[in-house]
Amino acid sequence: MIAAFEGWNDAADAATGAIEHLEREWKARPFAAIDPEDYYDYQVNRPTVRLVDGVTRRIDWPTTRLGLATVGDQEIVLVRGLEPNMRWRAFCQELTEFADELDVDRVVCLAALLADVPHTRPIDVNGSASDDALATSLGLTRSRYEGPTGVVSVFHQSLAESGRKVVSYWASVPHYVAQPPCPKATLTLLHRVEDVLDLAVPLGDLPEAAQAWENGVDELAREDGEIADYIASLELREDETSLPEASGEAIARAFERYLRRRDSSD
Repeated sequence: MIAAFEGWNDAADAATGAIEHLEREWKARPFAAIDPEDYYDYQVNRPTVRLVDGVTRRIDWPTTRLGLATVGDQEIVLVRGLEPNMRWRAFCQELTEFADELDVDRVVCLAALLADVPHTRPIDVNGSASDDALATSLGLTRSRYEGPTGVVSVFHQSLAESGRKVVSYWASVPHYVAQPPCPKATLTLLHRVEDVLDLAVPLGDLPEAAQAWENGVDELAREDGEIADYIASLELREDETSLPEASGEAIARAFERYLRRRDSSD
């Protein structure tokens, strides 16, 4: 199961954008939806109305939907929806019961947050896992964050308490370009999905979109000296405090992805 939720957990729509990408590329078949009545405040997340055949009106209610994709010999459940406005524990328990019914053994939760990071550097990803062995095998950079949290963390705990292996990834999106989409962050999250599932995810035009996004922000920075100076200060701080992306573990993971892609294209 791979899950993401709009709202506080989804800066620049990076996480739900990853699920949408997988739904398209894997041709996921929708099969279930959470009844929204118990979980959403419709004055906060209003239903929308649309025309069908230019005549009939249809109301679409805010909810969380599940789809099923068959990838090789694996069946993968994709969960995409909205962070609920109320009854989070019941909401997460309902999704956990879906995992029970479908014999889901591993779960990947995707999320994104706004951070003081430069767009010119690789997207930083922090993660947490249901056990130390899983965290070590994935080379997770553990977050030291303590404070208010989102439904992703509650869902993660519900799944871990049910005995499943679960990992959550949080991508750091530059706060000065918070407007969605952020294909660079979405691409990074999909690479983490590849690491967990040990398969090649079809990326489509995402690498080109990510490069175009970075080039576009570069152009905006060149037009505003203050923004350019601010980005330079972030770059300096990042270079001084962060482990280099070209570390041994990062190179090994990138090489493993390359091998998976080569094998999947043969």
